Amino acid sequence: MITKQRHNTFKYPYTLYRLCTCLLLLCVLVSCSIQKYIPEDEMLYTGGKVIIETDSILEQEEQLQSELESVLRPEPNSSFLGMQPGLYLHYKMQKEHPGFINRWLYKKIGEEPVYKSDVKTYDVEDILVNRLENHGFFYSSASGTLEDHPDQKASEAIYTLNVKQPYRLETYQLDSLQNPIYNTIKATMETSEFKKGLRFDLDYLKTERQRIDHSLKNNGYYNFNADFLIFEADTTQYKNRNFDLYLRLKNDVPKKSVVPYTVSKINVHTNYDIKNDSLAKDTIRFNNKNFIETEPFFKAKRLDPFITLKEDSLYNPAESRNTARRLSTIGTYKYVNIQYEEIDSLLTDSTAALQANIYLSPLNKHALKAELQAVTKSNSFAGPALEFTHTNRNLFNGGEIFNLSANVGYEFQVGIKDNENRASNTSLGLKGELLFPRMLIPFHISDDFFKYSIPKTKTSLSIDYLNRTDLYTMLSSTAEFGYIWNENRFTTHELNLISINYNNLMKTTPEFDQILEDNPFLQQSFDQQFIAGLTYSFTYNEMVDVNKKHQFYFNTNIDIAGNLVSLFGKENPPGSDTFLGLEYAQYAKADIDFRYHFNFKKEQKIATRLFAGYGYAYGNSQLMPYIKQYSAGGPNSVRAFRIRALGPGTYRNENETENVYVDQTGNIRLEANLEYRFPLFSYLKGAVFVDAGNVWNSIENEALPGGKFTNDFMSQLGIGTGVGLRVDVQGFVIRFDFAAPVHDPAYDDKAFNFQADETVFNFAIGYPF
Repeated sequence: MITKQRHNTFKYPYTLYRLCTCLLLLCVLVSCSIQKYIPEDEMLYTGGKVIIETDSILEQEEQLQSELESVLRPEPNSSFLGMQPGLYLHYKMQKEHPGFINRWLYKKIGEEPVYKSDVKTYDVEDILVNRLENHGFFYSSASGTLEDHPDQKASEAIYTLNVKQPYRLETYQLDSLQNPIYNTIKATMETSEFKKGLRFDLDYLKTERQRIDHSLKNNGYYNFNADFLIFEADTTQYKNRNFDLYLRLKNDVPKKSVVPYTVSKINVHTNYDIKNDSLAKDTIRFNNKNFIETEPFFKAKRLDPFITLKEDSLYNPAESRNTARRLSTIGTYKYVNIQYEEIDSLLTDSTAALQANIYLSPLNKHALKAELQAVTKSNSFAGPALEFTHTNRNLFNGGEIFNLSANVGYEFQVGIKDNENRASNTSLGLKGELLFPRMLIPFHISDDFFKYSIPKTKTSLSIDYLNRTDLYTMLSSTAEFGYIWNENRFTTHELNLISINYNNLMKTTPEFDQILEDNPFLQQSFDQQFIAGLTYSFTYNEMVDVNKKHQFYFNTNIDIAGNLVSLFGKENPPGSDTFLGLEYAQYAKADIDFRYHFNFKKEQKIATRLFAGYGYAYGNSQLMPYIKQYSAGGPNSVRAFRIRALGPGTYRNENETENVYVDQTGNIRLEANLEYRFPLFSYLKGAVFVDAGNVWNSIENEALPGGKFTNDFMSQLGIGTGVGLRVDVQGFVIRFDFAAPVHDPAYDDKAFNFQADETVFNFAIGYPF
């Protein structure tokens, strides 16, 4: 019987008490050490606060007070847990020999001291009154004083504001203008949020002006500018702090700014190169567009659907952006540039015309890439691999992209101490992928149905050879046909109507034959060589908005196999029906991946993830195919456990130090992750994290005792915690994570023990979630 010793039990209450005591003492020491450096005739400025006085209730008073306090100047020295390390380093630098460490730290986080004498309360008073007037609180006043605390050698500013009732909107009107711009602005104002009783606010006026400008641009007003609009408020008709708001145009606005433009001509330069601008060009007229090229490059009928601009339609910048985005997704072009030329001869008092020129600069048609990889796989193998890829970016002159890849790799089993028992793999692979920038479908779909982007048709065929020493040799092939498209900036769909996997166990050793005999479930997962079905993936990803405070990500995958082939298969004894002489798998699988990122301060975030997946085998299968099962552990899962070394359930691998094939997988997976990410310096980032999760089987497998899902699944979660270092260079991330188990369901009942001696090192590219 194998036993496992537990070390370094983490005594939480006592350790937390000692930690807090040390931090408190450190705060006191640093605070005291700073006071002795403050000059005798100075006091350290600790910040200011705003006190609002009013004779009636103010709406959103807390929000107003917070905004007013944000404009107080100067800003005091920063502090952390009551300490001021930046200020402390400044005083340290005043020594004759501050030392290398102090100089380096001062350069990173040092701060000049902010004293009482730096505070000009009269300037801040003017800023506060101006901010109040911008929000409609006219005739308010501000008074600032400095309050000293001699025992702390500190001073704070107190600003008392006498805030009057705000001015509110009575009517919103448009001055007389010529048509057609008058009617366009009038229609836009009808949808305005400017209603009677609205408080005067300069920000509201700026937003309304931008909204009207946006509406005019989308209605053809190519030369219009938001600065042409002026708001005037009239309070002379009222004595109760109400006002009439008038919207008008500035004087001497250019004539061409107040007439709508139509796109009278569209020229598409399909292979534009400024070096060949003087060469003779051929022009093809197709669907009211001129396709211009120096030599046959891109078929007009294939390129036309990507262009949403139309002749004789009003100029619309949204259509320009949409066209540019759609063209850039083809993958054939390096640059997409849309320029407009005004046709002065067609300018009248009410209309004008533009010529749209679309310049498309292609990428090199052929590309060859060689890549040396460091590979880690879900079966605990790692090693070098070499891959060559040839790409043709315009195979049939319709934007088709063809990739042909060949790879060779050698892998060895990690985490095995005995070299004689360490297994190795040799792998060879060949894959061809053809991507069409359109839907290959036997019926027509309206061009307006996919407004944001045109779906792509994806086809692929691959074959792989794997020789695993002392176990088996396998030949695998995969074929797929499906579609992928973006519904909008955040949402992506991927549908594979055909997804076929074929695995042929060509050669096995007596040792592996014995493993299969001892585990009939594993035997079936290899017997069912043929997997045919469809897959669907839905992704909603707000992570593309890098500056958003709250980011959400949601992905769900559905995988169904065996239903269609079962209609044409040959019936055999239960669980062994065949199709084309091959025993096929039949199952349904679904999983969800939910992530939430909370971004706060500078480059700091809380990242969370929840994952749940379930696979159900039925019909011709009793168990999910091995390649379709879930696993837990590794750099993108529960990082305190090696890849596929966690679960299922409470299963304990008695031979984890030997070269024994054990499928620590299941058809149920639950996982949760929490990570705090923060900057260290330059490109180096840090992280503290905790992971929890496991996999289970829905039926009992005698070869994996304890692996069945039960009501006690919460106590069977593997839990780990750790720290990480990440080198993040413009989005390319090299990640190093160190994690140790807190709860190992294979050895612990319900105890929580921090096992520092079981620390696992994880190396990966990219963030885990």
